[in-house]
Amino acid sequence: MNATPSRIGFVSTRFSGTDGVSLETEKWAAIFKKMGHECFYFSGESDRPEESSVVVPEAHFKHPDIEAINRDLFDDISRSSKTSGLVQAIRFHLKQHLYQFLKTFDINLLVIENAFALPMNVPLGLALSELIAETCIPTIAHHHDFTWERNRFAVNAAGDYLRSSFPPTLPSIHHVVINSFAAQQLALRTGASSLLIPNVMDFDNPPPPPDEYALDLRETLEIGPEQYFLLQPTRIVPRKRIELAIELTRRVDSDSVLVITHQSGDEGSAYEQRLREYADLLGTRVIFGSEIINHHRGETDDGRKIYSLADAYQQADLITYPSTIEGFGNAFLETLYFSRPLVISAYAIFKTDIQPKGFRVIGFNDFIEDETVKKAMAILEDPSLGEEMAEHNYQIARRHYSYFTLETNLATILNQCIGS
Repeated sequence: MNATPSRIGFVSTRFSGTDGVSLETEKWAAIFKKMGHECFYFSGESDRPEESSVVVPEAHFKHPDIEAINRDLFDDISRSSKTSGLVQAIRFHLKQHLYQFLKTFDINLLVIENAFALPMNVPLGLALSELIAETCIPTIAHHHDFTWERNRFAVNAAGDYLRSSFPPTLPSIHHVVINSFAAQQLALRTGASSLLIPNVMDFDNPPPPPDEYALDLRETLEIGPEQYFLLQPTRIVPRKRIELAIELTRRVDSDSVLVITHQSGDEGSAYEQRLREYADLLGTRVIFGSEIINHHRGETDDGRKIYSLADAYQQADLITYPSTIEGFGNAFLETLYFSRPLVISAYAIFKTDIQPKGFRVIGFNDFIEDETVKKAMAILEDPSLGEEMAEHNYQIARRHYSYFTLETNLATILNQCIGS
């Protein structure tokens, strides 16, 4: 299964924190290293090893110039000459740094993580397209979610940029998608074929049981032993429909607590404020826990413990996942990996790609029904029901979404790119 050792360069706007792109990149890199390859990183923000990383601030979608570009490109159907000039200036700047990245680390294969899918940083996408066209370097374009899947990009003044680079169709680019609908739409819209590689977890190696470090998480969050701890392990963005998780928390027990693990992300803070007001309206306690919950354990600047996302999962009584749109569903897999019961909205990809495999969940469609609340309460009141559900789901996930599956798929795409 091992291909000839390669020096693989991952490129994205950021490799940091608990967003889906960063987490999946970490898994791909782990498998690549197991197969004998070396991995390096180019981004606008990085928590990867410094000696194998290049950080260029303009590659980040939160760089002030990129934010200014996005405000002009995605507000109406025209853009200013100033914006066009800024796009080209940053494109050239980033391309020069990308060339240096290839030279410094002797990269012979690129993996573009979502930078060709969502136009969060248009100059970066353009720079990468030109670089690949000029060098013909073998490239895997790993697409997590596309422009056409996000309403905020529907009205834009960037049609020329989107057609050329989001995504580009160049001979040396091999496309990878994470669900069947994306594969169909990519082919329909661009004529490009793709390999479907779903997100994964290491189901062949279950997580260790909770240790002493995590035992005081509930106490730290001031959640009493008799209170139900519901967990929303996602970013705070409107498509996650977290207001439904707040409603469920209120309806299963007025003394329940909902903990949200992530920050607002790239779509502003207005939705978070809306959730705070909604929670106050319902009289539901919601904890915004991103300061003390992260991908890895650590310590805050003021000396408080930082708990891992794994700690949060293992201490929770029930996971909520009421998203309306997901490219795949990292929180779904994480819930299965940490053997927790789940209340989930039946979003499109869940219905088409995941649910047919036989998973047992508390599902609902457009809103929280009485039956949804009844089933959630039954699991909270009798944890053995949740344990039975979790064990069933774990065994199915192990067959379909393990690291072994990922390694097989990566060997296939590597063979297509560079041969064995």
